[in-house]
Amino acid sequence: MSLPAPSPETIADAAFVPKTVHKRDIFSETISGDLEGIPDYPVVLRKLDTVPWYARPIAWALARKEIRGLRAVQGIEGCPDLVRVDRTGLLRSWTRGTPLHLAKPSDAAWYRDAKRLLREMRRCGVTHNDIAKPQNWLMTPDGRAAVIDFQLASLHRRRGRLFRVMAREDLRHLLKQKRAYAPDLLTPSEHRMLARKALPSRIWMATGKRAYNFITRRLMNWSDGEGTEDRIERDGPALRAALMAHPEVTGVALATYALPAKGVGLYAFVETTLSAEALADLAPEPKPEAIQPVAALPRDADGGLRADALQLVAANRLDELAQMQEREPELAERLAPIIAARRNLTDRVLKA
Repeated sequence: MSLPAPSPETIADAAFVPKTVHKRDIFSETISGDLEGIPDYPVVLRKLDTVPWYARPIAWALARKEIRGLRAVQGIEGCPDLVRVDRTGLLRSWTRGTPLHLAKPSDAAWYRDAKRLLREMRRCGVTHNDIAKPQNWLMTPDGRAAVIDFQLASLHRRRGRLFRVMAREDLRHLLKQKRAYAPDLLTPSEHRMLARKALPSRIWMATGKRAYNFITRRLMNWSDGEGTEDRIERDGPALRAALMAHPEVTGVALATYALPAKGVGLYAFVETTLSAEALADLAPEPKPEAIQPVAALPRDADGGLRADALQLVAANRLDELAQMQEREPELAERLAPIIAARRNLTDRVLKA
């Protein structure tokens, strides 16, 4: 849940201390960290000052939506606090919790609390508009519901038909999460709501989403996920042989990840003292999309390579990595420098 915010005077003078870059795209960079001199109050910066000039109008339009939404929901349990806004971007509190696709709540109490959260947001005239993504729902350490990422949120001055339709869609998307993780808890009325998409949603799926996919996937080279293909089997042997032929390379691990453009990227973790540029010169065609030199590849007690951890690093799945590190502190120490220097900062997910 969101922690009580420090006083405005304290926040105004506190420098942001970055710790982890979570993702980076054309519209912003998301970085978690702390405020200098303010203990136990983690924050997240949506950094906008490095956005390319041609993307700044859209980036700040999205940021203004988030700012308006966060200001309207201040004080609601389960919503982030807006800390401050300046030329760098917008700073909000970090919400402690586990994303829904990892928490997979099966307790009715979580879904009741999630409905409570949506009701309180509606009273403030806010619809989230992006909670179809399980990553935007959290289960807090005390088992309550929380939401994050208000970039697409809407603040409605009037509670007219559009507001009611969008609020209904928020609820329907919550029920989709319930259907995914606790289908036995769905009531007959909830089943009926799931079966009936609102007219704007049907229009969006038929028209707007197609345009969105064209712009993001074709023009901006985004991808929401592709198949894993056979990059490791097809390109891996020659790549591994070429790299291992160098005397300063002592290990190679390969993983796949969703490319910002359509398709699958090959990610090479190389145990070496060489630079990434030197490794790229050694790699045969087709070269891997990402090459990361590491001081030591993570291994288990028996010396086996921790390919599971490296796959999460390659895919930028920081939430799952955090859980793995909590369970295995020794692994966490070995993973920390690899995570900090990772080469993929997108939030796309591979679908098998």
